[in-house]
Amino acid sequence: MTPEDTARAVKHDIGRLGGGFMLSEQAKAASVSAGIGAWAMYMLGRGGVLGDVNPDVVTAAFYFFPPSSVHKGWSKGRAVITPAGATSLFTGACHEWGRQNLADVKDAERLNDLLARVAAAANPAGVPLFAGWRAVPLAVDPPARLAQLSHVLREYRGGVHGLCCVASGLSPLEAVLTGGGEGSARFFGWPEPYADVTHLVELRDQVETLTDQRAAAPWDALDETEREECVSLISAACEVAPGFTPPGT
Repeated sequence: MTPEDTARAVKHDIGRLGGGFMLSEQAKAASVSAGIGAWAMYMLGRGGVLGDVNPDVVTAAFYFFPPSSVHKGWSKGRAVITPAGATSLFTGACHEWGRQNLADVKDAERLNDLLARVAAAANPAGVPLFAGWRAVPLAVDPPARLAQLSHVLREYRGGVHGLCCVASGLSPLEAVLTGGGEGSARFFGWPEPYADVTHLVELRDQVETLTDQRAAAPWDALDETEREECVSLISAACEVAPGFTPPGT
């Protein structure tokens, strides 16, 4: 199994393990604790690793969200809590989600070791959310650590995917519509009506292949046997995790 094969094989499972906490009861509790809405917590908690920045900076990093949606959530949250404070709560939600949902994952410590090596090998150039989340101290206990490392690697692929969309000329809204359909576009906050994007399906497939290629490099930190082991362990972990997959592109 090559690094590209591995990047392709794990992308959905990493998304599920790393993004499952974002709209969870744990994340909702974090927003209540902060005194802000769930959407503001998502924006400020996820984007807070970028620092106390202008909302345009967050928009640039999130890519797939309309600027108005990012500005609204970020500004509402920032009026109540600092980005660092929100990220701390968001990280705590990630940890708690992992403890409650991944405690029965077998060989979690081994999987964490493999994922940590991949994350450490990834080049942060052009993927600021990944860089910011990789710098957040990891949880000590295996279930929480697994949720966090999966989130870190989810941010890596998501950032690379955004770069590939830009390079291919696929706009943020077009990427969302061709990836998740109109339901995802509504979730991300894009206003209706939506244009027909059936003519972009082939381009979207090309972008996905390019993303697999560009997201492959850090998996070279593992040898072929370790990559196969990692794919198997991630798949097994997803059998334990809840069936919810966050909307994505």
